[in-house]
Amino acid sequence: MDMIPLKPERRAQLDEYAERHGQDPAAALDEALATYLDGERQDFHEAVEGIRKGYEDVTAGRARPAAEFLSQVRRKHDLPR
Repeated sequence: MDMIPLKPERRAQLDEYAERHGQDPAAALDEALATYLDGERQDFHEAVEGIRKGYEDVTAGRARPAAEFLSQVRRKHDLPR
């Protein structure tokens, strides 16, 4: 296994996490890292999809000027200009 240096405070957190989950630190780190990276990947794909859909809406004419939208929000929530 490749060694990755950890700050002492991070090592203490990892040891505590592993103990709470009944795992050895290596397994706990692998599980926590996998969970984080899976979530990060999903967030990335959702962001890309949202941008793609927004671009499609704009190119299809299903959008309105930002000034119009902001004006409506100000009126709806009684916000100053």
